[in-house]
Amino acid sequence: MIQVIVQKHNQEYKSVICTGHADYSEAGSDIVCSAASILLINTANSIEKFTNSLLGSEADDGIVTIVLADHPDEKAVLLIESMLLGLESIQKEYGKNYLMIDYKEV
Repeated sequence: MIQVIVQKHNQEYKSVICTGHADYSEAGSDIVCSAASILLINTANSIEKFTNSLLGSEADDGIVTIVLADHPDEKAVLLIESMLLGLESIQKEYGKNYLMIDYKEV
């Protein structure tokens, strides 16, 4: 299962940490993993290119981390919320057995 942890502090996004694999299908043809990966990596790349709100990001086998600067700007917030909309759509379509999103206050 893919586990996405969205960390917020005082209603501001701080980080998004994604771990695991969906195991919806064989490696290389798993559409749930592919869709989630594309959303996460494109969001990190977009925040880096279009805002000043990215502290860092990392993508490794089964782990994607996006860390935001304090007080992310409106563009970064919009990009994160767009990514979350996509991830929530995947979760709704394929189920929580493959993708789980957890919101945490830190």
